[in-house]
Amino acid sequence: MKWLDKLERKFGRFAIKGLITYIVGGSGLVFLLAMIKSSYLSYLTLNLPAVLRGEVWRLVTYIFIPDSTSPIWIVFTLYLAYMIGNQLEHEWGSFKFNVYYLIGMLGTTIATLLTGGDGTATYLNLSLFLAFAYFYPNYEFMIFFVLPVKVKYLAWIDFGYIAITVLLPGVALFVKAAALVSIINYFIFFGKDIFTNSKNRSYAYKNKKRYQKQIPKSINLGYTHKCSTCGLTDKDDPNMDFRYCPECDGRHAYCRDHIFNHEHVKVEKVIQFPNNKE
Repeated sequence: MKWLDKLERKFGRFAIKGLITYIVGGSGLVFLLAMIKSSYLSYLTLNLPAVLRGEVWRLVTYIFIPDSTSPIWIVFTLYLAYMIGNQLEHEWGSFKFNVYYLIGMLGTTIATLLTGGDGTATYLNLSLFLAFAYFYPNYEFMIFFVLPVKVKYLAWIDFGYIAITVLLPGVALFVKAAALVSIINYFIFFGKDIFTNSKNRSYAYKNKKRYQKQIPKSINLGYTHKCSTCGLTDKDDPNMDFRYCPECDGRHAYCRDHIFNHEHVKVEKVIQFPNNKE
Protein backbone atom coordinates (compact mmCIF):
# COMPACT_ATOMS: atom_id res chain seq x y z
CA MET A 1 0.00 0.00 0.00
CA LYS A 2 1.65 3.16 -1.23
CA TRP A 3 -0.16 5.49 1.17
CA LEU A 4 1.03 3.44 4.12
CA ASP A 5 4.60 3.38 2.83
CA LYS A 6 4.51 7.18 2.56
CA LEU A 7 3.24 7.48 6.12
CA GLU A 8 5.94 5.14 7.33
CA ARG A 9 8.69 7.17 5.69
CA LYS A 10 7.34 10.30 7.33
CA PHE A 11 6.21 9.07 10.76
CA GLY A 12 7.87 5.69 11.12
CA ARG A 13 10.20 6.94 13.84
CA PHE A 14 7.20 7.43 16.16
CA ALA A 15 6.14 3.77 16.02
CA ILE A 16 5.96 1.89 19.30
CA LYS A 17 8.17 -1.16 19.02
CA GLY A 18 6.80 -4.25 20.72
CA LEU A 19 3.34 -2.72 21.05
CA ILE A 20 1.69 -6.04 21.77
CA THR A 21 4.02 -6.54 24.75
CA TYR A 22 2.61 -3.42 26.41
CA ILE A 23 -0.96 -4.44 25.59
CA VAL A 24 -0.50 -7.95 26.98
CA GLY A 25 1.34 -6.64 30.03
CA GLY A 26 -1.38 -4.08 30.72
CA SER A 27 -4.07 -6.74 30.33
CA GLY A 28 -2.28 -9.00 32.79
CA LEU A 29 -2.03 -6.16 35.32
CA VAL A 30 -5.72 -5.28 34.95
CA PHE A 31 -6.62 -8.95 35.43
CA LEU A 32 -4.70 -9.00 38.71
CA LEU A 33 -6.44 -5.80 39.85
CA ALA A 34 -9.81 -7.31 38.97
CA MET A 35 -8.99 -10.36 41.10
CA ILE A 36 -8.27 -8.07 44.02
CA LYS A 37 -11.41 -5.99 43.49
CA SER A 38 -13.65 -6.44 40.46
CA SER A 39 -15.10 -2.94 40.79
CA TYR A 40 -11.81 -1.53 39.52
CA LEU A 41 -12.88 -2.50 35.99
CA SER A 42 -15.72 0.03 36.10
CA TYR A 43 -13.10 2.79 36.03
CA LEU A 44 -11.50 1.46 32.86
CA THR A 45 -14.38 0.69 30.49
CA LEU A 46 -15.18 2.90 27.52
CA ASN A 47 -18.22 4.89 28.63
CA LEU A 48 -19.39 8.10 26.93
CA PRO A 49 -20.87 9.91 30.00
CA ALA A 50 -17.71 9.18 31.98
CA VAL A 51 -15.48 10.44 29.14
CA LEU A 52 -17.54 13.64 28.95
CA ARG A 53 -16.99 14.09 32.68
CA GLY A 54 -13.27 14.25 31.99
CA GLU A 55 -12.25 10.60 32.48
CA VAL A 56 -10.41 10.58 29.17
CA TRP A 57 -8.14 7.69 30.14
CA ARG A 58 -11.07 5.40 29.30
CA LEU A 59 -10.36 6.06 25.60
CA VAL A 60 -7.29 3.85 26.02
CA THR A 61 -7.71 1.72 29.14
CA TYR A 62 -10.60 -0.33 27.77
CA ILE A 63 -8.20 -2.24 25.51
CA PHE A 64 -6.59 -3.75 28.62
CA ILE A 65 -9.79 -5.25 30.03
CA PRO A 66 -9.48 -9.07 29.77
CA ASP A 67 -12.17 -11.16 28.13
CA SER A 68 -12.35 -13.69 30.96
CA THR A 69 -11.98 -13.99 34.71
CA SER A 70 -10.55 -17.51 34.47
CA PRO A 71 -6.81 -17.61 35.34
CA ILE A 72 -6.22 -20.55 32.96
CA TRP A 73 -8.10 -18.93 30.10
CA ILE A 74 -6.43 -15.53 30.56
CA VAL A 75 -2.97 -17.12 30.39
CA PHE A 76 -3.93 -18.83 27.14
CA THR A 77 -5.49 -15.72 25.55
CA LEU A 78 -2.61 -13.43 26.56
CA TYR A 79 -0.05 -15.88 25.22
CA LEU A 80 -2.01 -16.17 21.97
CA ALA A 81 -2.28 -12.38 21.62
CA TYR A 82 1.46 -12.00 22.30
CA MET A 83 2.37 -14.65 19.71
CA ILE A 84 0.03 -13.24 17.05
CA GLY A 85 1.06 -9.63 17.67
CA ASN A 86 4.76 -10.46 17.46
CA GLN A 87 4.28 -12.38 14.22
CA LEU A 88 2.32 -9.52 12.65
CA GLU A 89 4.93 -6.99 13.72
CA HIS A 90 7.63 -9.23 12.28
CA GLU A 91 5.67 -9.44 9.01
CA TRP A 92 4.80 -5.74 8.70
CA GLY A 93 7.26 -3.90 10.86
CA SER A 94 6.39 -1.85 13.94
CA PHE A 95 4.81 1.10 12.15
CA LYS A 96 2.32 -0.84 10.03
CA PHE A 97 1.35 -3.01 12.98
CA ASN A 98 0.76 0.16 15.03
CA VAL A 99 -1.42 1.59 12.27
CA TYR A 100 -3.42 -1.62 11.95
CA TYR A 101 -4.16 -1.73 15.66
CA LEU A 102 -4.82 2.01 15.84
CA ILE A 103 -7.38 1.91 13.01
CA GLY A 104 -9.22 -0.91 14.74
CA MET A 105 -9.03 0.88 18.06
CA LEU A 106 -10.35 4.16 16.62
CA GLY A 107 -13.21 2.34 14.91
CA THR A 108 -14.15 0.54 18.13
CA THR A 109 -13.93 3.74 20.16
CA ILE A 110 -16.07 5.81 17.79
CA ALA A 111 -18.68 3.08 17.36
CA THR A 112 -18.99 2.56 21.11
CA LEU A 113 -19.22 6.26 21.91
CA LEU A 114 -21.89 6.82 19.25
CA THR A 115 -24.04 3.85 20.24
CA GLY A 116 -23.58 3.90 24.02
CA GLY A 117 -22.65 1.03 26.31
CA ASP A 118 -19.32 -0.05 27.78
CA GLY A 119 -16.80 -0.93 25.11
CA THR A 120 -14.17 -3.67 25.28
CA ALA A 121 -11.46 -4.86 22.91
CA THR A 122 -12.93 -8.33 22.30
CA TYR A 123 -13.69 -7.80 18.62
CA LEU A 124 -10.59 -5.67 18.11
CA ASN A 125 -8.47 -8.64 19.20
CA LEU A 126 -10.35 -10.83 16.72
CA SER A 127 -9.17 -8.56 13.92
CA LEU A 128 -5.57 -9.37 14.91
CA PHE A 129 -6.36 -13.06 14.60
CA LEU A 130 -7.89 -12.53 11.14
CA ALA A 131 -4.75 -10.72 9.97
CA PHE A 132 -2.62 -13.57 11.32
CA ALA A 133 -4.81 -16.08 9.45
CA TYR A 134 -4.33 -14.13 6.21
CA PHE A 135 -0.54 -14.39 6.44
CA TYR A 136 -0.37 -17.92 7.87
CA PRO A 137 -3.53 -19.75 6.72
CA ASN A 138 -2.02 -23.21 7.15
CA TYR A 139 -0.64 -22.64 10.64
CA GLU A 140 -2.13 -25.24 12.97
CA PHE A 141 -3.47 -24.79 16.49
CA MET A 142 -3.99 -27.78 18.74
CA ILE A 143 -7.58 -27.54 19.96
CA PHE A 144 -7.80 -29.04 23.45
CA PHE A 145 -4.12 -29.95 22.92
CA VAL A 146 -5.27 -32.87 20.75
CA LEU A 147 -7.09 -31.77 17.58
CA PRO A 148 -4.98 -29.91 14.96
CA VAL A 149 -6.98 -27.22 13.15
CA LYS A 150 -5.61 -24.84 10.52
CA VAL A 151 -5.93 -21.14 11.24
CA LYS A 152 -7.84 -20.44 8.02
CA TYR A 153 -10.75 -22.55 9.24
CA LEU A 154 -10.78 -20.79 12.61
CA ALA A 155 -10.79 -17.47 10.74
CA TRP A 156 -13.97 -18.48 8.92
CA ILE A 157 -15.52 -19.30 12.29
CA ASP A 158 -14.55 -15.82 13.51
CA PHE A 159 -16.15 -14.23 10.44
CA GLY A 160 -19.26 -16.27 11.13
CA TYR A 161 -19.26 -15.19 14.77
CA ILE A 162 -18.98 -11.53 13.76
CA ALA A 163 -21.76 -11.93 11.16
CA ILE A 164 -24.08 -13.60 13.69
CA THR A 165 -23.38 -10.84 16.21
CA VAL A 166 -24.27 -8.17 13.67
CA LEU A 167 -27.37 -9.91 12.28
CA LEU A 168 -28.81 -11.59 15.35
CA PRO A 169 -31.74 -9.68 16.85
CA GLY A 170 -31.58 -8.88 20.53
CA VAL A 171 -27.85 -8.09 20.58
CA ALA A 172 -27.11 -4.63 21.96
CA LEU A 173 -26.47 -1.97 19.33
CA PHE A 174 -23.05 -1.03 20.69
CA VAL A 175 -21.98 -4.70 20.51
CA LYS A 176 -23.14 -4.94 16.89
CA ALA A 177 -21.27 -1.74 16.04
CA ALA A 178 -18.08 -2.94 17.76
CA ALA A 179 -18.25 -6.26 15.89
CA LEU A 180 -18.81 -4.56 12.54
CA VAL A 181 -16.05 -1.94 12.79
CA SER A 182 -13.55 -4.48 14.13
CA ILE A 183 -12.98 -5.77 10.58
CA ILE A 184 -12.55 -2.35 8.97
CA ASN A 185 -8.80 -2.39 9.48
CA TYR A 186 -8.69 -5.94 8.09
CA PHE A 187 -10.31 -4.90 4.81
CA ILE A 188 -8.31 -1.66 4.62
CA PHE A 189 -5.11 -3.70 4.72
CA PHE A 190 -6.18 -6.80 2.79
CA GLY A 191 -9.28 -5.81 0.82
CA LYS A 192 -7.42 -4.98 -2.39
CA ASP A 193 -5.43 -8.22 -2.29
CA ILE A 194 -8.56 -10.25 -1.54
CA PHE A 195 -10.36 -8.67 -4.52
CA THR A 196 -7.36 -9.19 -6.82
CA ASN A 197 -6.89 -12.81 -5.75
CA SER A 198 -10.60 -13.53 -6.21
CA LYS A 199 -10.48 -11.98 -9.67
CA ASN A 200 -7.39 -14.04 -10.57
CA ARG A 201 -9.00 -17.26 -9.30
CA SER A 202 -12.09 -16.53 -11.37
CA TYR A 203 -9.92 -15.87 -14.43
CA ALA A 204 -7.95 -19.08 -13.83
CA TYR A 205 -11.17 -21.07 -13.44
CA LYS A 206 -12.54 -19.75 -16.73
CA ASN A 207 -9.24 -20.52 -18.47
CA LYS A 208 -9.31 -24.04 -17.05
CA LYS A 209 -12.84 -24.59 -18.35
CA ARG A 210 -11.85 -23.18 -21.74
CA TYR A 211 -8.79 -25.44 -21.86
CA GLN A 212 -10.82 -28.52 -20.93
CA LYS A 213 -13.14 -27.85 -23.85
CA GLN A 214 -10.11 -27.77 -26.15
CA ILE A 215 -8.58 -31.01 -24.85
CA PRO A 216 -8.34 -33.60 -27.64
CA LYS A 217 -11.03 -36.26 -27.57
CA SER A 218 -8.28 -38.85 -27.29
CA ILE A 219 -7.79 -37.83 -23.64
CA ASN A 220 -11.46 -38.56 -22.95
CA LEU A 221 -10.89 -42.02 -24.48
CA GLY A 222 -8.33 -42.78 -21.82
CA TYR A 223 -5.09 -41.85 -23.55
CA THR A 224 -3.12 -38.70 -24.26
CA HIS A 225 -0.72 -39.69 -27.05
CA LYS A 226 -1.34 -41.93 -30.07
CA CYS A 227 1.17 -42.93 -32.72
CA SER A 228 -0.01 -41.68 -36.11
CA THR A 229 1.67 -44.64 -37.85
CA CYS A 230 0.89 -47.78 -35.80
CA GLY A 231 -1.90 -46.45 -33.55
CA LEU A 232 -0.13 -47.38 -30.29
CA THR A 233 -1.25 -45.21 -27.31
CA ASP A 234 0.22 -44.41 -23.94
CA LYS A 235 -2.68 -46.39 -22.47
CA ASP A 236 -1.49 -49.50 -24.34
CA ASP A 237 2.11 -48.99 -23.23
CA PRO A 238 2.56 -46.48 -20.35
CA ASN A 239 6.35 -46.76 -20.64
CA MET A 240 6.48 -45.83 -24.31
CA ASP A 241 8.00 -42.48 -25.26
CA PHE A 242 6.02 -40.36 -27.71
CA ARG A 243 7.34 -37.41 -29.69
CA TYR A 244 5.71 -34.88 -32.00
CA CYS A 245 7.29 -34.39 -35.40
CA PRO A 246 8.10 -30.75 -36.18
CA GLU A 247 8.18 -31.44 -39.95
CA CYS A 248 4.61 -32.76 -40.10
CA ASP A 249 1.79 -30.31 -40.63
CA GLY A 250 -0.44 -30.26 -37.55
CA ARG A 251 0.11 -32.18 -34.31
CA HIS A 252 1.19 -35.73 -35.07
CA ALA A 253 2.63 -37.96 -32.38
CA TYR A 254 4.84 -40.97 -33.02
CA CYS A 255 6.09 -43.77 -30.82
CA ARG A 256 9.76 -44.51 -30.33
CA ASP A 257 9.77 -46.93 -33.28
CA HIS A 258 8.28 -44.49 -35.78
CA ILE A 259 9.49 -41.05 -34.76
CA PHE A 260 12.36 -41.38 -37.26
CA ASN A 261 10.61 -43.84 -39.52
CA HIS A 262 7.43 -42.35 -40.89
CA GLU A 263 6.14 -40.45 -43.86
CA HIS A 264 5.77 -36.77 -43.11
CA VAL A 265 2.25 -35.46 -43.24
CA LYS A 266 1.95 -32.51 -45.55
CA VAL A 267 -1.20 -30.55 -46.20
CA GLU A 268 -1.50 -29.23 -49.71
CA LYS A 269 -1.98 -25.52 -49.86
CA VAL A 270 -4.31 -24.33 -52.54
CA ILE A 271 -3.45 -20.92 -53.87
CA GLN A 272 -6.40 -19.05 -55.26
CA PHE A 273 -5.73 -16.40 -57.82
CA PRO A 274 -8.14 -13.53 -58.16
CA ASN A 275 -10.34 -13.63 -61.19
CA ASN A 276 -9.37 -11.04 -63.75
CA LYS A 277 -12.47 -9.44 -65.07
CA GLU A 278 -12.16 -7.51 -68.26
